[in-house]
Amino acid sequence: MSRSALIRTGAVATAAALLLAGCVSPVAGPSGQYATPIGNAPVTANPTPYSAALYCLADYARRYNLPSPRMAVGRISDYTGTVSSDGGRQITGGASLMANSALAKAGARIVERYDTSVSELELRYANNKLIGDNTPGAQGPEDTQFRRILAGQVPGSDFYIVGGITEVNYNIRSGGFDAAMGETDSDTPGSGIATYRTYVMNIAIDLRLVQTTTLEVVDVVSYQKQIIGREISAGVFDFLNGNVFDISAGSGGMEPTQLAVRALVERATVEFMANLYGAPGPEICLDAANDPLGDSAVGPTGGFYPAYPTTETNNGQTRADPSRWHDRRDGDVRPSRY
Repeated sequence: MSRSALIRTGAVATAAALLLAGCVSPVAGPSGQYATPIGNAPVTANPTPYSAALYCLADYARRYNLPSPRMAVGRISDYTGTVSSDGGRQITGGASLMANSALAKAGARIVERYDTSVSELELRYANNKLIGDNTPGAQGPEDTQFRRILAGQVPGSDFYIVGGITEVNYNIRSGGFDAAMGETDSDTPGSGIATYRTYVMNIAIDLRLVQTTTLEVVDVVSYQKQIIGREISAGVFDFLNGNVFDISAGSGGMEPTQLAVRALVERATVEFMANLYGAPGPEICLDAANDPLGDSAVGPTGGFYPAYPTTETNNGQTRADPSRWHDRRDGDVRPSRY
């Protein structure tokens, strides 16, 4: 390559680098930001293959007027002790939160036992007459009444779920191949390599359902789920007119590990609640009259108690709509003036 060609190539590369660097300004713009974040994916529901069964159980209980016992969730900890390469947890510590969401999808009545810090603090404040509840139409502090503490005002739980993540097994099986081809003579163009690899690991969970008043363990489940990862790559290496070209491309992916934990928790919750509802099995979902995502307050995002009769337009199904409430996807949303 001639000297002038090298200079032109260097100038083009420098201009491209400066153009890319110009996307970030050292001075904040009118919005108060240096740069606009990339990405516009909307918030979506996070279901697993067992979520539909949870909705079905909620609808089954509603159709047959089956009362749900009061459910609570205790600690579902990670007992594997695994640590990632960057020093953080390899397995989520939020399995208890996943269990609460799974119970809500199943239409269960839930009482909070996992984090009661706010309630306990307000109970102490109320006991010292530091919290007041204003009556409707109150005009000032003189109309404030001290919050009363009533015996039996906190409902108790009937059952609670505890347990933990007990296994993480890496590289249960792996496999793949590497293939390369080329010529021994460097003047002959054409050489390349292709790689394909897969590997499998698994996660296991052990949960138990405990009757609160007697501490009797009334149900136990133990499940495992395998997770697969895959990597594919290919490349070409060549000499052309004294220039070296090395081009490669590839893709890889791994089944989400924490989503596997959620699937384990939801499968266990399905078994717990099916037993408590007296559901005979999955055949209850084959009933043509069973519409678990109709006007129910239960859906892919969990469940709620309707504060007003708006379930025709605000229900479990609409909450899972990725365009709902999104300022660029939902035409009904308009910026308010403030």
